[in-house]
Amino acid sequence: VPSVNVGAIWPPEGTQELDPWGLPLGNTLLLLFSGVTVTAAHAWILQDKTSAFSGALALTVILGTVFLLCQAYEYKYGVKFSWRENVYGSIFFLTTGFHGMHVTVGTLFLIFCLGRQFVAASTKKTSDVLNCGFTSQQHLGFEAAAWYWHFVDVVWLFLYLSIYWWGHE
Repeated sequence: VPSVNVGAIWPPEGTQELDPWGLPLGNTLLLLFSGVTVTAAHAWILQDKTSAFSGALALTVILGTVFLLCQAYEYKYGVKFSWRENVYGSIFFLTTGFHGMHVTVGTLFLIFCLGRQFVAASTKKTSDVLNCGFTSQQHLGFEAAAWYWHFVDVVWLFLYLSIYWWGHE
């Protein structure tokens, strides 16, 4: 429950509310769909369908990048308050910025996995040393990145509800 110090309402009185049904909802749908694509990539690598795996992984990377670009757009043009104004601004920029950093790290993990897969596909049968791709039996690096990506998705759902949706009239 918001304290009396912030007017017992959330966001605090005088703070411009963010429309949860615009860009934030679009970003939420982007991340939810990226969770579907990374899960599909996992299912395809378990079946040794490496081209489908690479396609789903590339789509996940694209969705993560678009999410970050939309977040940057929102920071630049959608938010009419600063982190210095009140506790809401501080919490908004801290949590969404920290989440954006984690999306960046997760996207880099997935790019690294995709790069490994492309190197393995381009060097197939030429060198066992460079065979660094994923198979149905060996894909722990990708699985760790996928778990991390799902964690980022779940955290965003919490942020969407608590930052954008809660308190919106």
